[in-house]
Amino acid sequence: MRRRDFVGLTGLAAGACFLPNFPSLGGTPVDPARLLEGIDPALKKRLADAALNAAKSAGASYADVRIGRYLNQSIFTREKQVQNIVSGESFGAGVRVLANGTWGFAATNTVTEASLAKAAQLAVAIAKANAKVQKEQVKLAPQKGFGEVSWKTPIQQNAFEVPVAQKVELLLAANAKATDNGAAFVNSALFQINEQKYFASTDGSYIDQDVHRIWPTFSVTAIDRASGKFRTRDALNAPMGLGYEYLTPKAADKVAGPAGSGVVGYRNSYDMLEDAALAAKQVKEKLTAKSVTPGKYDLVLDPNHLGLTIHESVGHPLELDRVLGYEANYAGTSFATLEWKAKQIPYGSKLVNIVADKLQPGSLGAVGYDDEGVKTKQWDLIREGMLVNYEKIRDQAHIVNQAESDGCCYADSWNSVQFQRMPNVSLQPGPAKHSVDEMIKGVDKGIYIAGRGSYSIDQQRYNFQFGGQVFYAIEKGRITGMLEDVAYQANTQEFWNSCAAICDQSDYRLFGSFFDGKGQPSQVSAVSHGSSTTRFNGVNVINTARKIG
Repeated sequence: MRRRDFVGLTGLAAGACFLPNFPSLGGTPVDPARLLEGIDPALKKRLADAALNAAKSAGASYADVRIGRYLNQSIFTREKQVQNIVSGESFGAGVRVLANGTWGFAATNTVTEASLAKAAQLAVAIAKANAKVQKEQVKLAPQKGFGEVSWKTPIQQNAFEVPVAQKVELLLAANAKATDNGAAFVNSALFQINEQKYFASTDGSYIDQDVHRIWPTFSVTAIDRASGKFRTRDALNAPMGLGYEYLTPKAADKVAGPAGSGVVGYRNSYDMLEDAALAAKQVKEKLTAKSVTPGKYDLVLDPNHLGLTIHESVGHPLELDRVLGYEANYAGTSFATLEWKAKQIPYGSKLVNIVADKLQPGSLGAVGYDDEGVKTKQWDLIREGMLVNYEKIRDQAHIVNQAESDGCCYADSWNSVQFQRMPNVSLQPGPAKHSVDEMIKGVDKGIYIAGRGSYSIDQQRYNFQFGGQVFYAIEKGRITGMLEDVAYQANTQEFWNSCAAICDQSDYRLFGSFFDGKGQPSQVSAVSHGSSTTRFNGVNVINTARKIG
């Protein structure tokens, strides 16, 4: 590789590197104008029937087919420069079958009746070969067919219809707001995804879905040139299951953080310019902020921070496949085993009510039907601090003596096998009116934390450590100044049992993970986590800048 090529490629990559766990969106590069093309549902039905009929003729007892067109567009900028614009498309079909009580799967990117029939026959042959070594037959929870139905993310403006120049203008304007307010560097990006998914099965379902997601984000850096010290702050918004209307700010969607912090939260619309300007001011303040003194603190956690803790310490450990050990050699198992649940050990305090939800408007995980053709729903995971249920799909329900799937099966592409994925998992707001400022008044020695930072958690989702974006000291009921080098350590049980207060519905907001990884081969999914600002008493805080020894 020539040096010029190397520098060019690494420069483009730098625009993405500030994003945690940034993956390749995949797909074939495509002219943005083609992103608005659609596929006739009648054609998709004929293609699906070709696969289903071929599977049954080859000996399948059950079959489903997913015809998917996956579109993405990503725009990266830095200060006054556009670094990269990528529009991609991936189109194909995957066929999953049960034959002799065993799964088989095959996929094709040649989307014709003959190719889908051939893929179905191959899937059956694979299933029959697998059956020779499988010890226990697959047991599918019953699922009625829905006939021909459709569902679409209830967007107001398709982001793919908005001219690229307009999106670039917004990102560059956000960059300018940051630099005008003292930032040395700023990267910004806009991710858009559209999944056009058609599902059909021998149960009698033909389900056409059009799913949209969007994520505007940035990272702002300030530098003390005398010392070489630098600090960063990322966007304090969330990716959402919305259209481009998310980037038209509405005053009603703005939620103020506690007095003295300057933090602003956002619901169903996001003021990127306001957030970028505030980020620049906060990173300059972080350069001179006091380093935290380790010890026990009451933590007041903003929803844009708490969502990640929910994701790692509740969402993942309650995935039934993880509980059963299927994820043991990649992302760990779970402490919350069936035996642990049977002992009725409190997961959290009585204030903790956590639900799984695939219906929540605006959330990343909202769909009408999952990738097994199951109609989605909401269900309890933790009720008054006690674990009451897990997240499960059709071939897992019988393991916990349940009669139906929870509707949380997902594949990130037509050529990926669908499997159990985390639904939206959210902490319910407190029932009584309780503001963030009222919560702060009840804290004698504490820290307010907003934004997602670095984190780690063990293979059983039990012992963990979380950082954040901005930290403010709370002394005798009021915010007294910014802190730095903050992270808290706990285990899942002691943390959720320390939950002492939750703000009401008026403070409720979503956090989102746009690229949540799981499985081998690895797949990504998008999921939201809602909460109101919440207080946890007596949590151990460490100083991340201090050296040991």
